[in-house]
Amino acid sequence: MKMLPTGFLLALAWTVNASAQDPAALPDYRPAQQVSGLLRSRGNDQMAALMKQWERGFKKYQPDIEFADTLVGSASGMYGLEMRTADIAVMGRPINPYERYGSYERSWVYPVEIEVATGSFETPHKSPAYAILVHKDNPVAQLTVKQLDGIFGAERGGGWKALTWDVNAARTSAENIRTWGQLGLKGAWSDKAIHVYGPPLLGAGSVTLFQSKVLDGGDTWNEDLREYADRKRMIVELGKDPYGIAYTALGYRSADVKPVSIAETTAGPYIGLTKRSVMDRSYPLSRPVYIVYTIDNEKSEIANPRVDPKVREFLRYILSKQGQQDVVRAGDYLPLPLATVQEQLRKLDSTMPPPELELLVE
Repeated sequence: MKMLPTGFLLALAWTVNASAQDPAALPDYRPAQQVSGLLRSRGNDQMAALMKQWERGFKKYQPDIEFADTLVGSASGMYGLEMRTADIAVMGRPINPYERYGSYERSWVYPVEIEVATGSFETPHKSPAYAILVHKDNPVAQLTVKQLDGIFGAERGGGWKALTWDVNAARTSAENIRTWGQLGLKGAWSDKAIHVYGPPLLGAGSVTLFQSKVLDGGDTWNEDLREYADRKRMIVELGKDPYGIAYTALGYRSADVKPVSIAETTAGPYIGLTKRSVMDRSYPLSRPVYIVYTIDNEKSEIANPRVDPKVREFLRYILSKQGQQDVVRAGDYLPLPLATVQEQLRKLDSTMPPPELELLVE
């Protein structure tokens, strides 16, 4: 059998991968039905320009829809859903466990999170991917997610998965990594303590995407974590500390620090933080942004139809070629990979019983 040249196969793989990230490869938006009325949103102020792009595009197909946006912060979005003063919550981060209670307690079903874009490659405040930064003279070039847990985390009894405490996420202090020698560094580095830097902790009931991905939903941190509200100052201090490591947006990087590549497991691959690796989600610490809605009615029953037609059509538009091209035009945020779009559409159209209802009969 005649073998194809390796170069051709690599080029073909790149082309297939590129098309999977190109919004032009997505289906056009075709209304399933015409909708009208007022669609109310609350939530993330950093996504306001992106929302305006989507709203203008959507009105070309749905001219009878009107929008009322109150975008002052992600937390306000969840409160709006709880109080039924919003139809959708615009979220630059995942829902915190405590934020689920308001709607969950009235109907025993969770709000539905739909990923609508990927956070920025490096722009602060635009849900940027988490960069792992070390001093420029540090020999470390790559780390696994488990090693990050060992560095930033500590012994824990479990981790949060929505409102469920998962004891399978527990680990002991034996998995702590506190010296550079534990990461394989030799000589003068081997006994040096790792100095850990990060943003301020948010308190009980808050779980960041970093915690979900790195600490498996845990809320127990390295006992010597140095917390900085001022990220620029944190990077200045890291630039003076050969034994430091931090997580933050790459946009805060200076010439005195460098990012390291990250892998899900020791099997690799180790992925560097680039715009492409964030957009295709191969970089393990990429972040989505969301639109959230509830599926219960005022009688605390699952609504019929489950999704408000205005909300469903707006999300179908966002998850179309036109909606993802709007993401590109708005800048900062990145379009979704094709596979993620397909997954979100399945979630939007799902009629399966919400899995959290099973918890009531256990």
